[in-house]
Amino acid sequence: MIKEFKYTIADKEITVTIGKVAKQANGACLVQCGETVILVTAVASKEPREGIDFFPLSCDFEEKLYAVGKIPGGFIKREGKATEKATLISRLIDRPLRPLFPEGYKNDVQIIATSLSVEPDCSPDILAMIGSSIALSISDIPFNGPTGSVGVGMIDGEVIINPTIEQKEKSDLELTVSGTEEAIMMVEAGCNRLQEKDVLRAILRAHEEIKGICKFIKEIQSEVGKEKSEFKVDLPDENLVNDVKEFAESKIVDALKDEDKLSRENNIDEIINETKEHFEEKYPESDKMISKILEDIQVKEVRRLIIEDKIRPDNRKIDEIRQLSCERGLLPRAHGSGLFTRGQTQVLSVVTLGSPSDVQVLDGLIEEEDKRYMHQYNFPPYSVGDTRPLRAPGRREIGHGALAERALVPVLPTVEEFPYTIRVVSEVLESNGSSSQASICGSTLALLDAGVPITDSVAGIAMGLMSDGNNTTILTDIQGLEDHFGDMDFKVAGTRDGITALQMDIKIDGISEEILTKALEQAKTARLQILDNMDNLISKPESDISKYAPRLMSIKIDPEKVREVIGPGGKTINKIIDETGVTIDTQDDGTITITSDTTENGQKAIKMIEDIVAEVEVGKSYLGKVMRITNFGAFIDILNGKEGLLHISKIAHERVNKVEDVLNVGDEVLVKVTEIDNMGRINLSRKALLPKPEEKK
Repeated sequence: MIKEFKYTIADKEITVTIGKVAKQANGACLVQCGETVILVTAVASKEPREGIDFFPLSCDFEEKLYAVGKIPGGFIKREGKATEKATLISRLIDRPLRPLFPEGYKNDVQIIATSLSVEPDCSPDILAMIGSSIALSISDIPFNGPTGSVGVGMIDGEVIINPTIEQKEKSDLELTVSGTEEAIMMVEAGCNRLQEKDVLRAILRAHEEIKGICKFIKEIQSEVGKEKSEFKVDLPDENLVNDVKEFAESKIVDALKDEDKLSRENNIDEIINETKEHFEEKYPESDKMISKILEDIQVKEVRRLIIEDKIRPDNRKIDEIRQLSCERGLLPRAHGSGLFTRGQTQVLSVVTLGSPSDVQVLDGLIEEEDKRYMHQYNFPPYSVGDTRPLRAPGRREIGHGALAERALVPVLPTVEEFPYTIRVVSEVLESNGSSSQASICGSTLALLDAGVPITDSVAGIAMGLMSDGNNTTILTDIQGLEDHFGDMDFKVAGTRDGITALQMDIKIDGISEEILTKALEQAKTARLQILDNMDNLISKPESDISKYAPRLMSIKIDPEKVREVIGPGGKTINKIIDETGVTIDTQDDGTITITSDTTENGQKAIKMIEDIVAEVEVGKSYLGKVMRITNFGAFIDILNGKEGLLHISKIAHERVNKVEDVLNVGDEVLVKVTEIDNMGRINLSRKALLPKPEEKK
């Protein structure tokens, strides 16, 4: 039976269709708003996956270019690897859902959101997030939802829900919020240096809309939802739990007091191995269960110390930042570099400056985009003392790079101020929590070192949360252990004037307005402290770019003359490139950018372009080059490609019988323009510039 449900968000009607397509999935729905149609399916394996200690959830957003009437480029002509945009949307779907599956559920769950039709002003990512919650809620898959999701903009202080493309271009905020009816679960935002109170106001306004969406989904669930399936959770033998605690609990507690991450991990690994060996005969084939019991001991002890005693694993105060260190200019051949260290987290960021032709062209569902600023994040295995195969960037790397990029975009110079394409690569050299925020700090140092005229420095900090339901502790600058065992990872980046980016993920059933307000205030205090430390090293851009960076020069010409610079089949522009070794980028508005290894070659190219577009003036003199000779005169190139006729009678005061008696092809000759006729033909005179011979007496 096909059922339709309708709901209005920000004056736009959403239609949810159940039972029409994909009926073999555990749950499926078509979600439509305007001309955007998204199919979302949720499927769970029939049996749990054996031998794992995590929940195997996968969420994928499928960009189909037929949704916008495009044929994929390249030779294959079909969609391939997920784009960066699709990967980021997949993460947005995953993050609010994952904490709401019941503990111990180990069946594989796969959510696929497929874009069937896309209208730019009806965002597919929000519909995919809402659809994923609906598909799970109506399925028999255990899920403690539903969740709702909205996009938020802000123009002149006014909060706008699910803004249009035009509104997004004017907005000071690009915010995505997801949550349950009771609390906020996930926040992702880029801001134009907004104050904490404005960001909080936008988040809370979003949650009001989310409450209504959740009620709507519950109505759908009550009418067409399946009964949730039961599942079995493997619990450890009670005797095994008691024996392991008696043997190893005090040892684990002592090991957790070690402030050094590697030393602490090594000690705990030794205790785990010792415990397994001790119980090998009494409890055979219980290695995994013993590991789980010992991890539970760690979780319980770390959380107890922080929540009750306010004692952190490294003995810092609750709002204390780890030791900071900043360096710049480490790499002599790089255009800019910065090394930022916070405790045992260390990131090296490297800047490369390129020409306008180096922009990244992104062909997506909404529109083709040219990115002149790229921030890429790498997390090699040695950063955490591991070994693993090196592969292409995963979702985590792409997500962290996008967050850092978003944090720095508001302070970048305009293309008119600084026409370079900018690439920043952040290499995580050590990691013990919050490497994404360290990459923001390191990249600020690198940009300043490279002489990029950013308007302000940007720093980032990660906040944490631990709560037992009655008592709550908000942590500043969380390390890996606190992140792993904690209830929240809340990253906040910004300048002294306001927030530029934030990202929040919750592992519990959401957080309140009070906690969110306090976390933002605590994050601001930490951010200002980090900025002070960075400013002590460098607070303004270097006055000049690296000697190894390309030199960019630009010239503005009449747009109608761009074709003259290019020439037939690119002949003219290629001649300039061959003679000067520069790279030339032309734009339809008449802007021409020259990229050169030396200032001299760049200026030479500009002179050649100016000569091409310059208008020949009657009465003006030019140093030209003889291109052809006839019996009646010589044709002279006076401005790259503009030829005039030097008649034989205008070569000299005295009679010239043959042009070759005075001039040869390739000779340079100074001539004066005497006339441009109504057909545009240029007449020249050499004689007019020569001194008259003395008259014979």
